[in-house]
Amino acid sequence: MFHRALAATLLTGMSVSAAQAEIAMPFALDWKFEGPAAPYTLAVDKGFYEAEGLKVTVTEGAGSLDAIPKVATGAFPVGFTDINSLMKFLDQNPGAPVTAVMMIYDKPPFAVVGRKSLGIETPKDLEGKSLGAPPPDGAWAQFPIFAAEQGLDMAKITVEPVGFPVREPMLAEGKVQAVTGFSFTSSLSTERLGVPPEDITVLLMSDYGVALYGNAVIVNTDFAKKNPEAVTGFIRATAKGWKETIADPKTAIDTLMKRNPAADEALETKRLGLSITGNVLTDYVRDHGIGGIDDARFAKAIEQMKTVYEFNTAPDATLYFDASYLPTDGSLKID
Repeated sequence: MFHRALAATLLTGMSVSAAQAEIAMPFALDWKFEGPAAPYTLAVDKGFYEAEGLKVTVTEGAGSLDAIPKVATGAFPVGFTDINSLMKFLDQNPGAPVTAVMMIYDKPPFAVVGRKSLGIETPKDLEGKSLGAPPPDGAWAQFPIFAAEQGLDMAKITVEPVGFPVREPMLAEGKVQAVTGFSFTSSLSTERLGVPPEDITVLLMSDYGVALYGNAVIVNTDFAKKNPEAVTGFIRATAKGWKETIADPKTAIDTLMKRNPAADEALETKRLGLSITGNVLTDYVRDHGIGGIDDARFAKAIEQMKTVYEFNTAPDATLYFDASYLPTDGSLKID
């Protein structure tokens, strides 16, 4: 009896210690529980984060800029956001404890989505038209670069500040001729509203001279300094979530549907596929693995940002992306 009691006490003590050792890392998404969020919900449900000693909950966001202040204030230790918007935030809030640690969208999904029947087929067609643009939208934040690269006259474009919920409905109803948004979000949401796919034009900004990176995992730097292994573990588990999602998107979407049962499963599966092929699984990622950046390309992206945004202080790439937390055990490689 004594031995059984002792064993039970030891087991109880071990489970309490394990629970105490688990580090809470709530994760702030940029947007809703749609297809591209499935790798994170999969990683939660399959225990990938838990295996790293982390307690991760995934929370919906309200736009590409939404996660930055959440992480900078420490309300969330990790989040997901547009790295170009992060650059501006750090320039306007020097010393804010936030930086990117894992690139996800190697090719950004920033796009202008319009309708052929409303006269939108090329960038130049935007002149003389109305453009719906949510102010917190990451694609809208980069639109000035796109416009500059394409030589568009902004004075000839009527910009309508719209809310996210009415962006695609306004396009579907013809109240605007085009909108800014993520390629895999605005195009499919417009299609879902009854606009035929053949009537939808997707102008991916990276195909028209915009040499930027897209969304990345960001971290509160105060948290990261105190918990470096937790940050690396989070990155490793996230990479595993993406790899398993690429291999088995159906299972990943199943975990997403549990959080958003009202979603259209077929549509979100398609949206996830578009994000994988168009933004995540690029040639660079196939060669180097997910999560890192090319320093020369990043320097070029910063120079391009300078053409449309006046930095208060000289931009410093080391403030915007810290590769030191990336795992070096080969776990970022995608076979």
